[in-house]
Amino acid sequence: LIVSMPIRMEDGSVKVFKGIRVQHNNARGPYKGGIRYHPNVTVEEVTALAMLMTWKCAVADLPYGGAKGGVVCNPKEMTKTELERLTRRYTSMIYELIGPLVDIPAPDVYTDSQTMAWIMDTYSQMKGYQVPEVVTGKPVSLLGSLGRNEATSRGVAISVRETAKHLNKPLKDAKIAIQGFGNVGGYAAQILHEMGAKIVAVSDSKGGIYLPDGLNPYSVMEHKNRAGSVVGFDGAKTISNEELLTLKCDFLIPAALENQITAANAERIQATAIVEGANGPTTPEADKILHERGVLVVPDILANAGGVTVSYLEWVQNLKRETWTLDEVNSKLESKIVSAYSSVVQTARKYEVSLRDGAMLLAVGRVAEAIKLLGIWP
Repeated sequence: LIVSMPIRMEDGSVKVFKGIRVQHNNARGPYKGGIRYHPNVTVEEVTALAMLMTWKCAVADLPYGGAKGGVVCNPKEMTKTELERLTRRYTSMIYELIGPLVDIPAPDVYTDSQTMAWIMDTYSQMKGYQVPEVVTGKPVSLLGSLGRNEATSRGVAISVRETAKHLNKPLKDAKIAIQGFGNVGGYAAQILHEMGAKIVAVSDSKGGIYLPDGLNPYSVMEHKNRAGSVVGFDGAKTISNEELLTLKCDFLIPAALENQITAANAERIQATAIVEGANGPTTPEADKILHERGVLVVPDILANAGGVTVSYLEWVQNLKRETWTLDEVNSKLESKIVSAYSSVVQTARKYEVSLRDGAMLLAVGRVAEAIKLLGIWP
C-alpha cells in the first residue's frame, strides 16, 4: 500500500509525504515488521526488508510473517509536533491493513518508542478502546516490554557466544571489533564485555578507535554522549571505518549500515568469524569470497533476530495483559536464539553449505511447509 499524506507544517505550509506498507507472507502468522522514517526510503527497499522479515521470523521460529513500512521524510529536519502529525496520519491511512492479529508494526530506522505510542493511541482512538498489542517497542509505561531496547544487541552477543562454542574458541579475552556504536553495537559491546570478551575497536559515522588491550565500552559510551562521537577517546588510536573492518580480531560485528563488506575488502578481512548485527552488511560477492576463504559468517536473519523475538514476547504479554520481569524476558530470548542457532548449524551441516544458506534453507523450508499444509481455499 502506498499512501500520500498532506501534513500541516509548523510554518503553516502543507507538505505531502509518501508512506509505504508492504506485507510479504502470512502463512505462519500475522505480519510483523518495523516502520522507518528516512529520506531515501523506496518501495523496493521496503519490499526487500519485508521479505527479510519473513525469513527472520521463520529462523527464530516465531508465529509471524514478514512486513515492513516506511515514510519518505527527514526526521532530523522536522519538529516533534510535525513527526506526531505525520505518524498519526500514516497510522490512520494504513489502519485497515494493521491490527494485533493482522500486522503488528515496530520501530526501525529513526523511529522509536514514542512513535509506537502515537501509533497505538491513533489506532486505539479509531477502535474506541485501548489496543496496546497493535504495536511492539512501546514505552514500558504503556505495556512495552522490559529488555526490548537492548534485545537486538543481546541476540547478537548470544550469537557471538554460540559461535565461539561452535569454533571451540574461548569467549574470554576473545578480540572483538564492532562497526557501529549506536543502539545495536553499543549495547552489544557492553554485554560482550560483561561476558569477558575484549572489545578492541569500535566506530561510528565519524570514525573509529582502536586499543589492542581492550576498551571499556561504558567509558566509550559516556565519551560518545559527551563528544558526539567515539573518536578522540583517551588513549585509543583513531582509525577509519574501513580500517576497523580489516583489523586482526576473533569476531567482527558489522552493526552499522548495509553493504559494508564488499568484494573490494573481503580479501583483507582478518576476523575468524563475522556476526552480522546490521541488516545486509555483506554483499553477495563478498559472501562468496569469505566462504571460500573459510571465514565463518553468522547471517543477519539469525544474529540480529533478538529484536523481533522480544517484540514477540511483548505482544504475548499484551495479549494476556501480563508483565514479565527482565529475567523472564531475557531467559525466553536466550532459549529462542540458542535453539535457532543450533537449527541453522544442523541445517548447514546437513546440506554442506554456509550458515547463511543454512538459515535460508531452514526459513524457506518452514514457510513452504506452512503454505503446503494450509492448502488452497476453497
